[in-house]
Amino acid sequence: MSFLRSLADRDRVFDFLVPTASPVDVRHGPILYLEDVTVSFDGFKAIDNLNLTIDDGELRCIIGPNGAGKTTMMDIITGKTRPDTGSVWFGSRHDLLTMNEPEIASLGIGRKFQKPTVFEALSVFENLELAMAADKRILPTLTARMSGEVRDRIEEGLATIGLTALRDRPAGILSHGQKQWLEIGMLLMQRPRLLLVDEPVAGMTEQEMERTAELLTGLAGKQSVVVVEHDMGFVRSIARQVTVLHQGSVLAEGTMDQVASDPRVIEVYLGAEADEEMA
Repeated sequence: MSFLRSLADRDRVFDFLVPTASPVDVRHGPILYLEDVTVSFDGFKAIDNLNLTIDDGELRCIIGPNGAGKTTMMDIITGKTRPDTGSVWFGSRHDLLTMNEPEIASLGIGRKFQKPTVFEALSVFENLELAMAADKRILPTLTARMSGEVRDRIEEGLATIGLTALRDRPAGILSHGQKQWLEIGMLLMQRPRLLLVDEPVAGMTEQEMERTAELLTGLAGKQSVVVVEHDMGFVRSIARQVTVLHQGSVLAEGTMDQVASDPRVIEVYLGAEADEEMA
């Protein structure tokens, strides 16, 4: 055990000081690799022979009708659900199916759920500070001595999510969109290599959606970002590569224009989406 790691275990210093024990190796392949993954719930195949690869630094959009397996796929990646068959690798070293949820998170896989979860009584700054602390209890975190490096990282995070002007305001006064950005910022404080984002623009204004698009596209290259979203206008604004799921497996993959013109995708998903918009 290294000196810094033993110090962290003993004195609960900030976890950005702790070196990664086994870094993610992407020299010989993608950062995320799912092969022949299947999972059933009471006889229903939520995921059916799913194969998916995500490259390091890639921004990937995942779309598909309700029940296509999008949430279950993220549950498998983060260790919440164990598949019946298949393999899931993070880089070439880490078999995610042998790890639990905290271990997977510590590798650098962050997940943002659809509904934002922030500490509304704390300031925006304090939320980011809390997110990067090794001791997750609120009181020790807020009374800990803050180093210049920690403060600089938080200021950088505030700038990234566009909330510098609101740094000292309680998170509870933020708009829905601003809370979404704050939660993304809280994940970024943990320096994830892979960020899973579930329906980030649900309930947002047009202006908030545009800012969210800028935020997520700005993260690509620094992190790998997987976005699950139903709003096709938003997907088109950020998509570089799109994967369409249907009945637990990949139906189509390519650029937004390619998948939007695929007759299979139109039949099972985009046609229904267009009908709903016209209704």
